[in-house]
Amino acid sequence: MKRTKMIASLAVAGAVALAFPLAALAQGKPKAKPAAARAEEPKKVKSYDFTGDEIDGELVKPDGDFLDTRKFASHTSLIRLRKDFIKEIVKSAEDI
Repeated sequence: MKRTKMIASLAVAGAVALAFPLAALAQGKPKAKPAAARAEEPKKVKSYDFTGDEIDGELVKPDGDFLDTRKFASHTSLIRLRKDFIKEIVKSAEDI
């Protein structure tokens, strides 16, 4: 008896679970308004009037002195430029 009630309740639950998505698919899509109807609708325009508002103020600057950050050490370059390449020039001339 319990088994038949459980099977019956599962069958009802399954039928309900399938019915809701099908009902959602049955609803039609909203129809788009024709271009002529859209053109006739008044456009909403917002305008702001600031004529009565006066703003008084001054530029606020920091009062303290400018503190410089720490200075980084300056190192010499680790790349050494060679002044002559005579050995390489002679070797490349011998290969030709």
